[in-house]
Amino acid sequence: MEDRYFQTADRYVESLYEADGDLERVAESIRERGMPEISVAPGYGRLLTMLVRLSGAKRVLEIGALGGYSGICLARGLGADGKLVSLELKEEFAAVARANVERAGFGGKVEYRIGEALASLERLKDEGAAFDFFFIDADKGNYVNYLDFAIRLANPGALILGDNALLHGKTFDPGANGESARVMREFNRRIATDPRLESTILPAYDGLCIARVKGASS
Repeated sequence: MEDRYFQTADRYVESLYEADGDLERVAESIRERGMPEISVAPGYGRLLTMLVRLSGAKRVLEIGALGGYSGICLARGLGADGKLVSLELKEEFAAVARANVERAGFGGKVEYRIGEALASLERLKDEGAAFDFFFIDADKGNYVNYLDFAIRLANPGALILGDNALLHGKTFDPGANGESARVMREFNRRIATDPRLESTILPAYDGLCIARVKGASS
């Protein structure tokens, strides 16, 4: 019942918004190339833009570029001096994302780093990089590792968002015992209970975790 309700609610909400040309082109480019059609949900894409803008984030880190859908949403929220660093395993996916982001007018704001995300995160740590906003939407088996890195790379007050908190219902299905479900349950538990974070989890679409890294006085 709840799953059917949220699907209906999602469709209703999306019906209120006009089509977004830039994001439709991203979706089409993904389909044409046979890439996984797993971009962030449109409503959460709008939320990414709002939260980047409202938080005043200047340095944003995206883990999982795919075709550039979330990259465009994140870049839209950045100010004139903002920058997005996007990590992507596959060069061919990053090339599609780069082309789509450039066509949307944000090419100068985005830096792509290709390869295993954990290795890229380790390099960013060694470089002394720090970020104000994180969006995690990559391989589910490493979500907890990505969260650990995000907390280490976070400026005080940084926001950490993780997509697919519900994993198509598997995280709350006791019969789903695969690695992805197990890791996502642990990721969600950590988001909810880590004393360094204040958080919430939104159950619409496929679920979205939102956490704020507490500052020294929080």
